[in-house]
Amino acid sequence: MRPAMSLLLESRPESVDQPRQIDPGLTTEDRIFRSSVSAVGVFVLVLTGSIGVFLGYQLIPTLGHYGFRFFTETRWLPEQDKVGIAAVVVGTIVVAIIALTVAFPLALLTALFISEYAPGQKVKATLVAVVDLMAAVPSIIYGLWGAALLQPQVQPLSRWLSQNLGWIPFFKVSSTNPDAAAWEPTKYVGSAFIAGIVVAMMVIPLACSVMRGVFALAPLGEREAAYALGSTRWGMIRTVVLPFGRGGIIGGTMLGMGRALGETIAVLLIISPDTVIKLSILTTGTDTISALIAGRFGEATSHQLTALLAAGFVLFLITLAVNTVAAIFIGRSRSGAALEI
Repeated sequence: MRPAMSLLLESRPESVDQPRQIDPGLTTEDRIFRSSVSAVGVFVLVLTGSIGVFLGYQLIPTLGHYGFRFFTETRWLPEQDKVGIAAVVVGTIVVAIIALTVAFPLALLTALFISEYAPGQKVKATLVAVVDLMAAVPSIIYGLWGAALLQPQVQPLSRWLSQNLGWIPFFKVSSTNPDAAAWEPTKYVGSAFIAGIVVAMMVIPLACSVMRGVFALAPLGEREAAYALGSTRWGMIRTVVLPFGRGGIIGGTMLGMGRALGETIAVLLIISPDTVIKLSILTTGTDTISALIAGRFGEATSHQLTALLAAGFVLFLITLAVNTVAAIFIGRSRSGAALEI
């Protein structure tokens, strides 16, 4: 007799053996949510592209009127029809670098303390709330704080740097004697150094948030393996957490730089506008693209207005490039597989 199983298989229709279509089973709410998120994402891309196109279009009449010296001219003298952004681009980068120099170690140490050393969840949650609260403070408050409270306190530090590190061009203050008994404090106000410190306070929450999120994703198995091999807590952090979070550290720092490049009100309230390229960061006078636009926008003529918008386009490209590089660094790191910024 033939086996019962073979008889059963012969009696089954061929359609039974055909692969069935798998229904994803998305509910109506899920479809609405997916469509809404996709629409928001497309809207953000279109809006960003529209801003870039609008600002880039303003570059055409600017180059037609001022020529390519618009990129090489340092002075901004509309009454003499001499307009250029070379000095403000340098000032923007200098303020951003100073801000990152101050903010990077503070953000890194704060993120490490919150994620690895904070005792208990209540203390950790409180510290996270405090750091996030710093990001909610308006920039004008930081500017007023920097101009009224921080600036007088930083003047002696600027003098000390000039006294002890004046042989470095960045800390040299010309036309003044920092060792004199009656020193000139007005030489040290409204500088890129003070503006950079204030901007650093605004960069710390963003950079710290990204770093803290990356450190929290460090694999638990690798942490326990480090402890099992006799590592101390700092040894575990040095061999597991920091290598795992390298991409997040770089990405968070560069995102902070993007924030520092575009800061406006805080810088405008502190600096003494001066469109001159200078090496010293301690002396009075500097300018950034965003501060130039905010300070000159109200009194600009038609040609000057297009020049300011063209300067904004340059800042737009710089910020976009920095943020793109930051996203690439995070995406290619181990931590980037589980982190979105």
